[in-house]
Amino acid sequence: MEKKKAAIIECILFVAGEPVLITEIARVLDQDEASVKALLYEMEMTYREEGRGITLMTTDDTAQLVSNRAYIQYVEALLQPEQKKSVSQSIMETLAVVAYKQPVTRAEIESIRGVRCEYAISQLMKLGLIAAVGRKDVIGKPMLYATTDTFLHKFGLHNLSELPTLPLEIPEDMGSV
Repeated sequence: MEKKKAAIIECILFVAGEPVLITEIARVLDQDEASVKALLYEMEMTYREEGRGITLMTTDDTAQLVSNRAYIQYVEALLQPEQKKSVSQSIMETLAVVAYKQPVTRAEIESIRGVRCEYAISQLMKLGLIAAVGRKDVIGKPMLYATTDTFLHKFGLHNLSELPTLPLEIPEDMGSV
């Protein structure tokens, strides 16, 4: 029966084309979330071991079928995709601050980076890599930003605990208003 459930999940993810909530997969299969996560993990390991052209990308909340990065040169040769503009250093620095300090305000990001960052934040939001997740309970109620599942998928992470450790600690009080 596990093989059939795995086939059902594979079919659902293939048709969806986008990340699917694990809670929805559990609902459709009439299974508890923990057993679905265990099955997704087994599927992911099987895909990797077999070196398939597709692989399973899971986060704490979602699952998605994605192309195996090991074969990207062949896909590019077939599709000859447009070269996308690379992301600037300032945008990557802003994204790193958000990833490691989230949830974080614009003022806190600017305090850490030492420069203004409205443009970088707006570009990261357009790319879907960060999102506004609420407001900080201080004077002015500034917006709080955090990374998204899109961020996790783009960087091949299952969750934020897989971020590389920083060689230097960023003080907790840095950027406090």
